[in-house]
Amino acid sequence: MITGALRTALHRTGALPVLAVVVLALTWGRSLPAVVVALVSCLLAGAVLSAVHHAEVIAHRVGEPFGSLVLAVAVTVIEVALIVTLMVDGGDKSAALARDTVFAAVMITCNGIVGLSLLVASLKRRVAVFNAEGTGAALATVATVAGLSLVLPSFTTSKPGPQFSTPQLVFAALSALILYGLFVTTQTVRHRDYFLPVTSSGEVIDTEEHAEPPTRRTALLSLGLLALALVAVVGLAKAVSPTIELGVLTAGLPSSVVGIVIALLVLLPETIAAVRAARRDRVQTSLNLGLGSAMASIGLTIPAVALATVWLPGPLLLGLGASHLVLLALTVIVGTLTVVPGRATPLQGSVHLTLLAAYIVLAVSP
Repeated sequence: MITGALRTALHRTGALPVLAVVVLALTWGRSLPAVVVALVSCLLAGAVLSAVHHAEVIAHRVGEPFGSLVLAVAVTVIEVALIVTLMVDGGDKSAALARDTVFAAVMITCNGIVGLSLLVASLKRRVAVFNAEGTGAALATVATVAGLSLVLPSFTTSKPGPQFSTPQLVFAALSALILYGLFVTTQTVRHRDYFLPVTSSGEVIDTEEHAEPPTRRTALLSLGLLALALVAVVGLAKAVSPTIELGVLTAGLPSSVVGIVIALLVLLPETIAAVRAARRDRVQTSLNLGLGSAMASIGLTIPAVALATVWLPGPLLLGLGASHLVLLALTVIVGTLTVVPGRATPLQGSVHLTLLAAYIVLAVSP
């Protein structure tokens, strides 16, 4: 039986994903007036909060690090589907869409989610404590796959421009997929203890302390509602993107700003969940969400778009420009220095957030 508190919570949040998906179906592909855009934006915010709630219910049921993996993979799978759809519809104009989206996700997760989580946790408890072994393995995997997928195309010579030849693209896609599979296996099976939360007193948390885990029925219901909420988040973000594009164009900003705004909206559920975990002294959970989302974004998107090139007529541009290469290098270096001690102060969190701010400033004013 579902407890009264859980039943109340599901009744309160269960209607939001359903309503958001219904509105998404009614508004998809249409030009929306300002009043409808405002309504869609409110439903988007509600869908984000609902996704976070149901992700936390599932995480409580399955425990860490499986809970973090559920949210990261669910968001990324839907995001990949959206990217491929846009690439099919966009023609040559979408040649750099996968690169821009993946890089935005890497910067937002590795600097935004990680930096904000470390800042929140360290401000509350003076020092944020996490498992350096698990976090270091995650960061090393992200850095390797990002380097193979986003850096090398800028230097290869088989094809003109920042793109891979077919054998190179196949290698990058298979490498990303294999490394992601190994990462998930390491995180959930062979070295699961490396990814469990560590409190500031050094205690490893394998189970939640205060509340009984939800029933299997409740967790399955939340899983279904989480999927609906995430579909609504990505779809409604796409629905309001023409308004965002118009605002960006009116303000005279580069078109790449639109991708950043959409990525911020799509990654909002993970961000909120990570900050909540950091406030509860579960910094490792926050880092699992941040780095896991970065790894899922690269490890699933690159193989998907590589497969999509079979029927996509235009080129696939993956190589980063000079300024983005510098930002990625700084992110990896700073991330390594942050991870090695297994402890962080507000300074480390602020440094990561500064790198994210630099990325946004350079996107607005390249």
